[in-house]
Amino acid sequence: MSLHLNKFGFHTAAALLVAAMLLIPAASFAQKPTVIPGKGPAYTVPPEKEPNYPLMGEFVGQIGAKGEKKKKQSVALQIRPVAGDQFHAIAFYGGLPGQPNHQSEEMRLIGLRGNDSLVLSGGPWAIFVDPKGCNLVSSSGKLLGRLKRVHRVSPTLGAKAPEGATVLFDGTSVDHFVKAEMTDDGLLKQGAMISPMFQDFDLHVEFRLPYMPQAEGQQRGNSGLYLQSRYECQVLDSFGTEKMYNGLGALYRMKAPDVNMALPPLVWQTYDVHFTAPRWAADGSKIRNARVTSWVNGVKVQDDVELATKTGAGKPEEPTLSPINIQDHGDPVRFRNIWIVDRGITTVDFPVIASKKERQEAAKLEWNEKPKPEEPAKEAAPAEKAEKKDAAKSDPKPAEKADAKPSAKPEVKEAGKPEVKEAAKPEVKEAADATPSKDEKPQAENPKSEQN
Repeated sequence: MSLHLNKFGFHTAAALLVAAMLLIPAASFAQKPTVIPGKGPAYTVPPEKEPNYPLMGEFVGQIGAKGEKKKKQSVALQIRPVAGDQFHAIAFYGGLPGQPNHQSEEMRLIGLRGNDSLVLSGGPWAIFVDPKGCNLVSSSGKLLGRLKRVHRVSPTLGAKAPEGATVLFDGTSVDHFVKAEMTDDGLLKQGAMISPMFQDFDLHVEFRLPYMPQAEGQQRGNSGLYLQSRYECQVLDSFGTEKMYNGLGALYRMKAPDVNMALPPLVWQTYDVHFTAPRWAADGSKIRNARVTSWVNGVKVQDDVELATKTGAGKPEEPTLSPINIQDHGDPVRFRNIWIVDRGITTVDFPVIASKKERQEAAKLEWNEKPKPEEPAKEAAPAEKAEKKDAAKSDPKPAEKADAKPSAKPEVKEAGKPEVKEAAKPEVKEAADATPSKDEKPQAENPKSEQN
């Protein structure tokens, strides 16, 4: 994680001593989490000395199929710490939730950490977990295979606002909000109300949940997107759990998500919401109910669901507009890259799939880093221009053919990650960047092996 140190201008010896103390790397102070009564610690940056955090995550690999020597089957695992040194996990055949061959049947596992490793039990194998991966062992002690840690990136992460959209938050101000607060790092805190009001809209939001290992259920990384202050699209740390009725992606107290697409806390995730408001008659009676389609991390979790009334603590329905509210449930959830399309003015293909470069740039940003603005190209000096002009005259190049293929662009590498040789690539092939049709599920970008 990159460190950012402030500069201080002091003029006395005592002040210089204070300055020296303040110049201790910020990460040493950042490890101290906020303690929330009844919920325990809430980490807003990856903890360096919390022993359970490095064992949390997603793992994928292949093991020998039962009764068949040569055939292999894919196994996926999601692990999350709970109170103390205990862990809960869910295993799947075929792949992780949202992947094409994922099988929804869940195998629930429990485990206990000892030193730097974790042992999970409850399935057809014992699983020995270390920060880099998991070994699956049969009851006879035979090694069946190893699952590698993966890091998935939502295909809509870093998506730019399309033409005609309104950028509500880009890290520079909270001018489009009421009662909103921005962190020193340029992120939006929970508990903000969007000032402009919309009827039918497409909303893109990126969010990052705190790591709260001692909290459970609705107490763990809770927030929500209250559409028109009436209909809640649930935000919650439900990573590594069964498909929760009120988990991430749920229409609160109305409908569970079709898929639990929660990624681990402290990574950036996406919410894309296609909302159609209810319609009313002149006498105040409702003609048509509200409808919601939503995607979490690029996978459709609610498909044109009709809402007969408000959800949970939403405001009562009435034939007037009301603002979108980002709920404050007391947990330090952070938001960025929020934009909206007013469908009364324009329509776009939605959700917007980010390019590979946009996803990579967005995914590598740390909690406290903002996207850097692109620097304008520097104009060459007059002498340099003249030199290039003379060189062009003396050595003219033949015109390129119309059907010539462009040279391959160098691959953009993610910050802080080791270079992976061609032979060491994971078995999962990389997803195409093509934008799916509205009826298709935009799949989460295929995983790449990575350490936490």
